[in-house]
Amino acid sequence: MYTTMETVTSADGTRIVLERTGAGVPVILVGGAFNDRSTVAALAATLAPEMTAITYDRRGRGGSGNNDQAFDVDREFDDLAAVIDHAGGAASVFGHSSGAVLAVQALVRGLPIERLAVYEPSYMPAGTRTRPGPDLYQRLVRLITHGRRDEAVTLFQTEAVGLPAGMVDGMRASDFWGWFTGLAHTLPYDVAVNRDYLPPAGLAAVTVPVLAIDGSQSPGWIRAGTRAVADAVPGARYITLEGQDHGVLHHPEALRPVLSAHFG
Repeated sequence: MYTTMETVTSADGTRIVLERTGAGVPVILVGGAFNDRSTVAALAATLAPEMTAITYDRRGRGGSGNNDQAFDVDREFDDLAAVIDHAGGAASVFGHSSGAVLAVQALVRGLPIERLAVYEPSYMPAGTRTRPGPDLYQRLVRLITHGRRDEAVTLFQTEAVGLPAGMVDGMRASDFWGWFTGLAHTLPYDVAVNRDYLPPAGLAAVTVPVLAIDGSQSPGWIRAGTRAVADAVPGARYITLEGQDHGVLHHPEALRPVLSAHFG
């Protein structure tokens, strides 16, 4: 089984790097905040014996560039459209967290997605938790513009993710804090794609097969958001993986059976 690294050019000229592993129907894997193609590589390898798994660096991450200095979320949809076109003009898509939100919005926008599976899109149905302030996007942009990466990561983790401040303070001493700050400049995109924190109304008109997955150990708010996607799409399926939480990408074998059945 071979992995090839390839590139596509997005509508604004940005170079997007992708990797293709395996053979069979193409399935594009979209990571969320603080993710690049390396963080979904284990899932790609797990799925590749049965399908062509395509991972890509969302703009500004890994090997991909970013010709947009205004953090225009439309560019992210252009990037995914370019990857789908490169995959053959249509493809199935799996998204995780904010990558799941990006995939849902792309489907509603009419991108040629044949089948969609999402794991815990970061929607926040009313009453499930306190939503971020409406100016979170602007505050993140200001911090990034002034090079205040640590503060941007802290703001995102506490207000968007909902982690306690003490927990985030503890994370600062960990080995992976540098990974977080290294991707801090991409966080405005993760917020911009999810500004309403609710599944889009257009899901009611979706006719392609949709699978919404969550983990039994995940917070109630994100599980409610996952269920809201399934409830909004006619005929969609909703599955809970027992014993899993939001870090399911570290356990790709847990996803393999349900994704193989859905995409196969």
